[in-house]
Amino acid sequence: MIDPKIYALYDEYCHSGMSRRDFLARAAGLAVTGYAMAQALLPDYASAQEVKPTDERIYTEYVTYDSVGGNSGKMKGLLAHPKGQGPFPAVLIVHENRGLNPYIEDVARRAALAGFVALAPDALSVVGGYPGNDDDGKIMQAKLDRNKILVDMKNSAYFLKKHSLSNGKVGVTGFCFGGWVSNALAVEMGSDLFAAVPFYGRAPENLSDVSKIKAKLLIHYAEIDDGVNATREGYQEALKKSGASFEQYTYKVTQHGFHNYSTPRYEQGAAKLAWERTTEFFKKTLN
Repeated sequence: MIDPKIYALYDEYCHSGMSRRDFLARAAGLAVTGYAMAQALLPDYASAQEVKPTDERIYTEYVTYDSVGGNSGKMKGLLAHPKGQGPFPAVLIVHENRGLNPYIEDVARRAALAGFVALAPDALSVVGGYPGNDDDGKIMQAKLDRNKILVDMKNSAYFLKKHSLSNGKVGVTGFCFGGWVSNALAVEMGSDLFAAVPFYGRAPENLSDVSKIKAKLLIHYAEIDDGVNATREGYQEALKKSGASFEQYTYKVTQHGFHNYSTPRYEQGAAKLAWERTTEFFKKTLN
């Protein structure tokens, strides 16, 4: 059992400039076994993959495309799709605040296995891409202009929408930072976005803009997630006021990041249910 204080510290570590060394040192001071608990929370990507890159049921490739107005004018991402010529319903997969790590690549492969053409962009393209570890990744991403990252993600959605394998109906899902991006793209893209599924993502910055949302929304929250959940009620009221089509779920006794199966914050039952709801929702809205 991991002490709630260690979970809270880990959340701070993930969303700040705290180094891994400082995280482990502070954890050691919070509990007798704090160091061991903190070590257990660090991601283990190698053993967590659900769909291997070599899976013969899907096809994957890294693609590079233009992103006018973004951080560099170019973007790179992982494109994954079922075998065949398509067209397929299309899903943009947006990473957390550390670039395109192995977990998000795996989510893209899972989406392909479910029948979608999926694009997982890397916001760190401008600085050479995900560096191979989350510590450096979050520092690199924090130095980038967040508004330009949003432009990069918006351009990624349009690249996917126009792709020859896409049926032109695009949805977006994302996690943490990517959840915020999912909500923001629902505002930014209007009727060009058909569906958005944010996982524990903050509401759009300006709730008055919620009236611009035309996409159908499926919103996933963790129960233990004070920062994100502080924006939940206001977002819900704005969505109701605007007449938006949305449904939301809060998963009991879950931590922020419960879908990420590479750390002990992962809650298998909730993660499986949320993903099943997500794929079924996209099948209904994007076909």
